Amino acid sequence: MSDEVTAEIVTTHILDLARGGRRVDGRGPDDYRPITVEPGFVTTADGSALARIGDTAVVCGIKLEPGKPFPDTPNAGVLTTNAELVPLSSPTFEPGPPHPRAIEVSRVVDRAIRAAETIDLTKLCVTPAEKCWTCFVDMHVIDHSGNIIDTASLAALAALSHATLPSKRFGIGDADTPLAVQHYPVECTFTRLGDTIVVDPTFDEERAGQGRLTVATDEEGRVVAMQKGLVGAFSPDDVKSVVDRAVAHGERIRALAREG
Repeated sequence: MSDEVTAEIVTTHILDLARGGRRVDGRGPDDYRPITVEPGFVTTADGSALARIGDTAVVCGIKLEPGKPFPDTPNAGVLTTNAELVPLSSPTFEPGPPHPRAIEVSRVVDRAIRAAETIDLTKLCVTPAEKCWTCFVDMHVIDHSGNIIDTASLAALAALSHATLPSKRFGIGDADTPLAVQHYPVECTFTRLGDTIVVDPTFDEERAGQGRLTVATDEEGRVVAMQKGLVGAFSPDDVKSVVDRAVAHGERIRALAREG
């Protein structure tokens, strides 16, 4: 049986279950898979974390080094976010140029971090227009079983929350200090399966999905970013419901990122 036929059979089964508010793995529409966070996973990084949502796993490493501010922001540091989809993590990923999904993941995570002002970039300025800290946020998907965005976002937030400015190493100060994190955005992804909208879609649910919406909220319950994906629409009432669900999930997930 071809992969295309198998995928079609699985999709039909997923949609049939969704009509009754059920899912293949037994979860309800508003249930996440088990979530774990392991900060300090990469000992050679300035900050790192391994985040798992179900069988999906993402490692994020933070690197901080001196650089030069951009001309249009002479009083601020620089933030660079990148995502790598390791070919071993999924048969759908191949070596070569950046995969479009990798670009999407890096941009969606970057948008939440910037919009929430997770880091006050002005505090990363050492000498205006001359020297600043450059913060590299590198995410590596090592196991893809669905919902990469939420897992990558959680790994990045946890890594930033446990990062250290290596001031002593570069002669910028007498001692290393924790990276100041002022806000904690959490991204929650929802997928439409027929008339049912489920949170934390699996790989097969993403393939069967008829629309995807990722909502990033901060610790005050504010929506700081959104990303629409896949073909399909959400009504205004759908969006309001999804936002309320994202706020509720964010409170629990945020604690994992901050405490590990």
